[in-house]
Amino acid sequence: MASDTNGFIAIKDWAEEDRPREKLLAKGPLALTDAEHIAILLGTGFRDSTAVDVAKTLLKEVGGDLEKLAKYSHKQLSKIKGIGTVKAVTIISALELGRRRKFSDKAELKKVGSSKDAYDYLYPYLVDQPHEEFYILLLNRSNLITRHVKISQGGVAGTIVDNKMIFKPALEELAASIILCHNHPSGNKSPSADDIAITKRICEAGNQLDIKVLDHVIFTNEGYYSFADEGMI
Repeated sequence: MASDTNGFIAIKDWAEEDRPREKLLAKGPLALTDAEHIAILLGTGFRDSTAVDVAKTLLKEVGGDLEKLAKYSHKQLSKIKGIGTVKAVTIISALELGRRRKFSDKAELKKVGSSKDAYDYLYPYLVDQPHEEFYILLLNRSNLITRHVKISQGGVAGTIVDNKMIFKPALEELAASIILCHNHPSGNKSPSADDIAITKRICEAGNQLDIKVLDHVIFTNEGYYSFADEGMI
C-alpha cells in the first residue's frame, strides 16, 4: 500500500473496495458506517493505519456516541493518534453543520393556520423597512412553511411583481400553495387598486399551475390587511 512522503496513507491509494468516497458515490451515504464518514473527513491515516482505522479509534474513545463526539474540543480530538489540528477542526465543523441543520429544520417548518401566523413569520424581515418588499411563503400540503423567498424590492410607493419570479421557486420547491406578502412603509393597511389587480392576476396564474394562493397579507408595523380574511381571495 502506497503512502505519501510524510507516511500518511491517502484514500486514493487504498484498495478500491475499501474507499469510502467511492462507496458513497456508488451506494449513497446511508451505506457508510460512522467510521467511514469520519474517514472521508480525515482524508488520510498514518503509517500502516488507514483513515478508517483512525476513525474507529476515535469512535471507541467516545463509546460510539456522536453526541459525545460533538462536545469534544480540538485539543481532545488532537490527542487521538493520526488526528492533528486541521483534521480536528474539520470534524468539529462537520458536526456543527449537522447540529445547525437539525435546528434549522425545526425552526423553519412552522405551520400557518391564520393570516396572523404569516404576519408574525415575516415580521422580522419587514418591520421598519423604509421601502416596499414583496415576499412569498411556500407551503406544503400540511400548511408548513418550507421556505420564504423575497421576490422584489422597490421604492416607497411600490415594487415590481413578476408572475414568473413568484412561481419559479414554488415549482422548484413543489409547493402545494403560497402566501403573498408585501409591506406598506406608509403604515396604510388598505390595498391599492394595483394590489387588488396584482393579487387577482397571481391567483389566476396559480390556478393554472395548481398552486393555490391562500392569502395576500399587506404588512405594516402596526398590523396588517389579509385578502383572505376580507373575502378578497
